[in-house]
Amino acid sequence: MTALRMPMAAVLGNHDLESGKADEVRQILTDAGIVVLDGDACELRGIGIAGVKGFGGGFGKRALGPWGETIIKQFVREAVDEALKLEAALARLRTTQLITLLHYSPIQKTVDGEPLEIYPFLGSSRLEEPIGRYPVSLVLHGHAHRGQLEGTTQTGVPVYNVAIPLLKRSFVDRLPFRIFEVPVGPPAIGEMPPAHSTSTPPTREREVVAVPHGRRSTDAVAS
Repeated sequence: MTALRMPMAAVLGNHDLESGKADEVRQILTDAGIVVLDGDACELRGIGIAGVKGFGGGFGKRALGPWGETIIKQFVREAVDEALKLEAALARLRTTQLITLLHYSPIQKTVDGEPLEIYPFLGSSRLEEPIGRYPVSLVLHGHAHRGQLEGTTQTGVPVYNVAIPLLKRSFVDRLPFRIFEVPVGPPAIGEMPPAHSTSTPPTREREVVAVPHGRRSTDAVAS
């Protein structure tokens, strides 16, 4: 990663935490110049990025509620805490464009295609709530290897599943990564094009958010 000449941000995922050595993983990424976010926010070349791992719990009316055994309440509490961390991170940003970086999905659409039995372990609607309260330009997440590439929140924010296994299966004729053009700087007169649009005026400086080949599904890069 040290060979890449661009600012980078990432969140850890369940595979990183499985080792029980999350601090070491975080340090390795930090030493490579990557900003590792966990309820934190950073600004990379004019783009604000808020990142948390997120957690499971399910979606919509079928989301798990804090009722019954203590272990169930603890599970739900973890999802609530991750959502609160995301909201705090978004609140600290003052940039025109905001990007949310997650491991778990905030919506069901991008996990559709996975076995129904594991939906509650792939994401949580609680992560969608803070996204809807701030002018987020786009959301990136991984984790759902058999899900869908794209979806939107209830407020219309585009959500992209950038899990590497999904990208490899979806883009068999090219390297598994995606590039999103995000306009930066003060908005022009009139309505600004959405972050995922390629119709950004050529006179405005632009930033690119990508998930490059060979990196973990939860990583993102701004350049």
